[in-house]
Amino acid sequence: MKANVIQRWAGLMAALLFAWSAQAQTKMAVVDLKKVFDGYYRTRQADVQLKERAADLEKARAGMLEDYKKSSEDFKKLLDGLNDPSASAAEKDKRKTEAEKKQGELREIEGSIRTFDDTSRKTIMEQQKRMRDSVLRDIRGVVEEKAKAAGYAVVIDTAAESVNQTPVVVYTSLLGGGDDLTEPVLKALNVNAPPDSLPKP
Repeated sequence: MKANVIQRWAGLMAALLFAWSAQAQTKMAVVDLKKVFDGYYRTRQADVQLKERAADLEKARAGMLEDYKKSSEDFKKLLDGLNDPSASAAEKDKRKTEAEKKQGELREIEGSIRTFDDTSRKTIMEQQKRMRDSVLRDIRGVVEEKAKAAGYAVVIDTAAESVNQTPVVVYTSLLGGGDDLTEPVLKALNVNAPPDSLPKP
């Protein structure tokens, strides 16, 4: 619901900005934020870090599952021992106590795995949001710098979509011209990129 309201608001704002610019003869530019975001070297670095973090968490989870599997096998053996007709009553009581203890351990491991899954999911989502926000701050800073230097009062994102997943900007004569900031912004962002962080042409 919140996302829908934000998307409707963004669409309305874009329409108002277009109407306002037409009336006021305001100098405008466009930028494809998706292309800039995907082409920025820090976005790729963030993706690599997220994948590494996810792999570490998956490795830890695999260890927990291995412990659970071993405990399950031990529990099954204890249950099989309870049905041993040759065992004395005292031995069966002992095995029963051990089985109950092992069952408790299994429940604890199950709970730990569930908690671990919840925590891992939140950790990845929070890290992803922090990295995304950081990348977007960089992009916005360069867009503002370029816009102010060229005297643009408005910069529209041509990659923005409406609530119906249709383009907010259906047509603009600015695309591909001097008022399209996409390539200049991307070039400025990647000026200090490590040599191996950008895709080969």
